[in-house]
Amino acid sequence: MNANQLISMFTRLVARRAMNWGINKGLGTLSRGKGALGKPVPGTRRNDAQMQDLARKMRTLSRLTGR
Repeated sequence: MNANQLISMFTRLVARRAMNWGINKGLGTLSRGKGALGKPVPGTRRNDAQMQDLARKMRTLSRLTGR
C-alpha cells in the first residue's frame, strides 16, 4: 500500500463522516420544524413526533441505500 492509497482512504473516511454528520443535523433540524436559521417555520402542521419518526426512517433508508 503506497502513500497515495493511504491518503485517498483517509480522505474518503473523513468525507463520509462529514457527509453523514451534515445529513443527520439537517434531518434533525427539519424534524423539529425549524428552518435554516433555527427559527420556527410558519405553517408547519405536522406533529413533532411524526416528523421525528419520518427523520428516523429517512436515516435508516439512507444507511440501507449506501450499502
